[in-house]
Amino acid sequence: MIIDAHAHTNGGNLGNYKAGLLSARALGQGNFHQDEETLKKAVDNHVKTIMDDVGTDIQFISPRPFQLMHSETPTKLVHYYCEASNDVDAMTVKMAPTRYRAVAAIPQVPTEPVSTWIPELERCVNDLGMIGLLINPDPYEGKATFPGMGDEIWFPLYEKMCQLDVPALIHSATTVNPWDYYQNYFITTETSCILQMIEKRVFNTFPNLKIIVSHGGGSIPYQIGRWRSNFGRMMGLDFDEELHKFYFDTGLYNVESLELLFKIVGTDRCMFGTENPGTGTYRWPRTGLMLDDTKPVIESIEWLSDQDKKNIFEDTAKKAFSRFK
Repeated sequence: MIIDAHAHTNGGNLGNYKAGLLSARALGQGNFHQDEETLKKAVDNHVKTIMDDVGTDIQFISPRPFQLMHSETPTKLVHYYCEASNDVDAMTVKMAPTRYRAVAAIPQVPTEPVSTWIPELERCVNDLGMIGLLINPDPYEGKATFPGMGDEIWFPLYEKMCQLDVPALIHSATTVNPWDYYQNYFITTETSCILQMIEKRVFNTFPNLKIIVSHGGGSIPYQIGRWRSNFGRMMGLDFDEELHKFYFDTGLYNVESLELLFKIVGTDRCMFGTENPGTGTYRWPRTGLMLDDTKPVIESIEWLSDQDKKNIFEDTAKKAFSRFK
């Protein structure tokens, strides 16, 4: 089985709904309605052109993170849109239950207590059957500084994740900083997430917490020597041992980076994830191939054993997403 553990959807009628919310500044929630026939056409097309054409059996889908507008005001707008996004993904799974599972978005309003994010997670898991959640490390989206993911402010969410037995996919949303690049911001926040959680020894408090870091763990594998030195000298920690408590997706689009990731963290902590459709959905002129068609790229790595490949394409995702049946 080929499981793509990091994929997004375009969300049916959500664009029009979002435009209405923003125009009215959420004066009224409106009655979101997704036309099932229209969504069914989109779902069928997605399965055929994005999954079947590259040999993917099932995708774990979630909303496009940059659409979730966590820092937007009034804050009820964030809640309304998040709920509608989750409803559409739940409907998508219902339409193609053998091809999809859904990963929840939560309304990460930075000015509200983390406890206010949790009811939507409970609804998604308990009522809609979702198997994980997205976490944006910076819900302020660059407008202010939110406590790092090692801070105790996050602990109510971690406690609930352990209680529900769901993993979180760490995935930045957007940034309002005009001097930063959108994609670089992803790498920065994903890198910081790992460093902050290791520094504060979060896994000592929550040993069953499951954290998946998108896009191959940011810059961590590439800069591993620096972090081995820093955490060893300053804290007496074995950085590689701490790093092995995280999971990672394969949202990288070149063989050299994928090989480095597998060698540094081990294939038992890596799961196939393309973010397709997303950033890598681009036909590279040098090869004429889509960059996010990474299955054949991974299969071309000669030193990977059959078990390594099974870890990457199936077993690691099943271990992390224990609610996936």
